[in-house]
Amino acid sequence: MNAKETYEFWLSNSYFDEETKQELKSISEDEAEIEERFYRDLEFGTGGLRGIIGAGTNRMNIYTVRKATQGLANYMIKEKKEKQGAAIAFDSRNMSPEFAQEAALCLAANGIKAYIFPSLRPTPMLSFALRELGCAAGIVVTASHNPPEYNGYKVYWEDGAQITCPRDKEIIAEVNAITDYAQVRSISQEEAEAAGLYQVIGPEIDDRYMEELKKLVIRPEIIKKEASDLKIVYTPLHGTGNLPVRRILKELGFEQVYVVKEQELPDGGFPTVSYPNPEDKNAFRLALQLAEEVDADIVLATDPDADRLGVYAKDKKTGTYTSFTGNMSGMLILEYILSQKKMLGTLPANGAVVTTVVSGKMAKSIAADYDVDLIETLTGFKYIGEQIKFFEQDHQHTYVFGYEESYGCLVGTHARDKDAVAAVMALCEVAAWCKSQGKTLCDQMKELFETYGYYRESLSTVTLKGQDGARRIAQIMEQIRSQVPETIGKVKVTQFRDYQEDICLDCITKERSVTGLPRSNVLYFELEGGAWCCIRPSGTEPKIKFYIGVRGEDDKEAEAILELLASAVEKLAE
Repeated sequence: MNAKETYEFWLSNSYFDEETKQELKSISEDEAEIEERFYRDLEFGTGGLRGIIGAGTNRMNIYTVRKATQGLANYMIKEKKEKQGAAIAFDSRNMSPEFAQEAALCLAANGIKAYIFPSLRPTPMLSFALRELGCAAGIVVTASHNPPEYNGYKVYWEDGAQITCPRDKEIIAEVNAITDYAQVRSISQEEAEAAGLYQVIGPEIDDRYMEELKKLVIRPEIIKKEASDLKIVYTPLHGTGNLPVRRILKELGFEQVYVVKEQELPDGGFPTVSYPNPEDKNAFRLALQLAEEVDADIVLATDPDADRLGVYAKDKKTGTYTSFTGNMSGMLILEYILSQKKMLGTLPANGAVVTTVVSGKMAKSIAADYDVDLIETLTGFKYIGEQIKFFEQDHQHTYVFGYEESYGCLVGTHARDKDAVAAVMALCEVAAWCKSQGKTLCDQMKELFETYGYYRESLSTVTLKGQDGARRIAQIMEQIRSQVPETIGKVKVTQFRDYQEDICLDCITKERSVTGLPRSNVLYFELEGGAWCCIRPSGTEPKIKFYIGVRGEDDKEAEAILELLASAVEKLAE
């Protein structure tokens, strides 16, 4: 059926509820909107679903969520994992509780026990809970940092990480095999409870999670000495971080924690921010106002599902608040972990730091300095989580730290996804240590630049919505792939990697090899002078992303190189 025919089917079929039909009737005269909502099924990608909330096959609604869950249930049954059950969490977004409930009842209808949190929880707590409960799978209903009109559905497997290849493709195949909504099962909560297939997760999981976080503190004596004097402003941006972040800080002894009242309570409309993303400086407006009022040392923000952390710190020399990129805050935590564990004699001999190909490269220098291995993965924290599983299987490495440029990191292995609650705790420990040394986070970051080089990174995105946008993104990628440039701007390309074709080309010797990573639609350029750039379509939004990194001898040189390279990279898409 074409889009119009599918639209008419939804209007006439008794399976769809009246509220859905009324929403669809309201667009009866808008052919473009009908086309956009029904030209395809909302894609169940390699991590799950993400899309605009609304009626239609290309929207997030109870029907697309049920279909995805039925596919997951079919896969669990095929893998003989149904007896282990599945854990479910959800965030503060509109329809998140409803979607989580639909998923739970679909699982139960298929004989799979659903363990569901009673209220919103951070994404990393789902990763923790499913392993604690011995579940085979997990679901988080969240659209992370996307705009308010979005919601999403992420799938995890029993190791606690998001699904990766080949399991992701196998689950996708099960979801896509469902062509009739009548194939989707569901029962009432009463029926599910009576069958012992629906269980609300109790507070003991929250308590165990907090205890695991406390074990990650490296220098408790420093926190005890400095915590009461450190002033922290925190905003959960209307999301899930409020209670767990405040709890862990309080239990560790951080007494001066000021929460942005306007953004404290959950609200899927995100009324104080247009884009609830700690990567966006505008999200910090209210937090920085409060920081000025209380003279805060550090300012922290977590995204709606509390897996990303944004950071500002006061520069005592200038009296202003300085923003830290995800790469910078990651390096502060990384160097602190390595230096303190080395001093205490607890740094493992086979330690490894895990990051992604698009993250900053200072980590390579720091890891080498402390004699730990650095392993790069494809973009997406699921690949970092996957490495922890590999380490546990082959014992070749011991996980020390993982981070990605998009403001996410993982301290410890209690979870297998980025964890902003743990990151807040770790960053505050770093700040307490700096205070004990008479320094600020800004001072410490400057020392890292002076020691390892002035690394700078940037990310630019081009948004191209709808069918035409998707085609244009594909054209851009194919154009660059088929005509590999010898230079970008005036900087020579030394190596080109096409992860989709699994090709690594040495542009000097012309020798070819394989990338060694799973196939993915990613193009990567190594450039002279330690610079690099990477181009890929977003996996969650209608965007194409351009990542750039450089290294300079000082801040001014690094910024100048970055500016020239950024404009040259964007021209590749013209």
